[in-house]
Amino acid sequence: MKRAIPVVALSIAGLIPVWRYEPSIGGTTTSAAEPTPSASSSAAATSGTVVKGTTIDTDKGPVQVQVTFDGDKITAVKMLQQPNHPQTTAAVPVLISETLKAQSADIDTVSGATITSDGYKESLQAAIDAKG
Repeated sequence: MKRAIPVVALSIAGLIPVWRYEPSIGGTTTSAAEPTPSASSSAAATSGTVVKGTTIDTDKGPVQVQVTFDGDKITAVKMLQQPNHPQTTAAVPVLISETLKAQSADIDTVSGATITSDGYKESLQAAIDAKG
C-alpha cells in the first residue's frame, strides 16, 4: 500500500503531457497559413463591396469573416477573428480557398477543425446574406 500512492501520482504526472499534447497539421502551419491571408488581404484592397459576417462564438473561440465582393463574385475572404489553435491556423487557408472556388458557403468541413469550420461557414453565410 505504501508504494501505491507514489505509483499512482507518478503515473498521473507522466500522463499530463500526453493529455495536453496538440499535434500540428503539416508540421509548418505558419508558412502554410501566411500566403493565402496576405493574398486575400491584397485582393481586399482592390475595389469591391466589403461585408462582415456575424461573430460566431464557438467552443474554441470567436469566428468572424470579412468578404469582398465584385458584383456577385466573392473575390476575397479575410478572417477577422479566429481561435488561437494549431488546427484552426492550418484550416483557415483551406476554408478560404474552398470558398473562392465554390463562391458560396457550401464547402466541406476541414478535418480536425470541425468547430472552426462550422463557425466559419455560418459567419460566411451571414456575410453573403447581408450582401443580398
